[in-house]
Amino acid sequence: MPTFHFRARDNAGRPHNGRLEAASAALAVQNLRQRGWMPVDVKKGEADLTLSEIWARINPLEHLPPRSIDIEISCKQLAVMLRGGLTLLTGLQAISKQASRRVLQRMWGQAAARIQEGAGFAEAMQEAGVFPQLLVQLSRVGEQTGSLEQAVERAADTLERRRNLRSQLITALSYPLLVLIAAISVTGFMVVGVIPKLKGFLEGMGRKLPPMTQLLVDVSDWVRTYLPHILIGVLILTVSFIALYCTPVGRLAVDRLMLRMPVIGNLVRLAGTASFSRALGILVRSGITLLEGLRTSEELLGNRYLASRVTAARQAVMQGGTLAEPLSAPHAFTPMLARMVAVGESAGTIDEVLDEVARFHEAQLQSSIRRLSAIIEPCIIVVVGGIVGFVYIAFFMALFSAGGA
Repeated sequence: MPTFHFRARDNAGRPHNGRLEAASAALAVQNLRQRGWMPVDVKKGEADLTLSEIWARINPLEHLPPRSIDIEISCKQLAVMLRGGLTLLTGLQAISKQASRRVLQRMWGQAAARIQEGAGFAEAMQEAGVFPQLLVQLSRVGEQTGSLEQAVERAADTLERRRNLRSQLITALSYPLLVLIAAISVTGFMVVGVIPKLKGFLEGMGRKLPPMTQLLVDVSDWVRTYLPHILIGVLILTVSFIALYCTPVGRLAVDRLMLRMPVIGNLVRLAGTASFSRALGILVRSGITLLEGLRTSEELLGNRYLASRVTAARQAVMQGGTLAEPLSAPHAFTPMLARMVAVGESAGTIDEVLDEVARFHEAQLQSSIRRLSAIIEPCIIVVVGGIVGFVYIAFFMALFSAGGA
């Protein structure tokens, strides 16, 4: 049974402090009044913490903002509970108890407390400040139309699609980077670790080295001489790039440049077009105004340049212009998006058109990632094999030259 700490006064005005056990705070207050005391303050005391609870409190990972997948799972659980007949408050309290991370428990618990105070579900999430605007907007419409469970489930599905697109894009962009790092690592090991040992052996033969071998030795000597300068230069460039990317202007420039890069730019463009089309289509179909849908979709885009084009489109619509024209800017969204949106605006079926555009570009993105993976795998073999082969050929040419003396 929970323990409550209390402060109270008796009929003579004398203070009394202590603690008592009761099933609830109301019963604790009733107990004090039965004693003839006037309750001043009654607070629930914390029970003895277990080792797991202590670790959860001191673990920094437990205090990080909730991940997209955490919110998705919670929303799907809530939709199932609402569809099964549970009330919204009961569902939120159940999710709060089932959450694996303290930040989720606190987040859903605060939302349940606000609803108990008379706030709406969307209002409670808006005040929390950690929920995606897509979920907030769809929930507000769901509350107004009486279909909250459908709105929550639709928001969870949209967030899941967005997360999968981002995961696929990160995987596709990380693969070439890992290949480059592997090639540089192999080259560095050869130049700094292997070639200096071979150099002493080859020079001990007393023969002039073949041009290919001499080139390899000269490159190794140069790298070993200027290695500190190279490392410092790489560190300065990395720190400068991170500092530049953290500024709004710098990130806009970097994101715009990324869209112009071969191969990578096409993947980013496909992912951004699919994410924007999917989110805006869901919002418009749910009854949210186009302007509010554009504002919410803008926040879901990770590429700042694409987000700026959505901002320009929203401003154009506010001024009475069309949505399609600002979206047709070069090196931004795919040309298909603007053309299909123009058709949807004319026919009044913009939500259906955006859904078709999203499905098409999601399929194109997956196809492009598969092609990129198929191209990079042989490139790994060629690059790494070429580096290792060059070193071995140079070494054996020196051996043959010495043996022919």
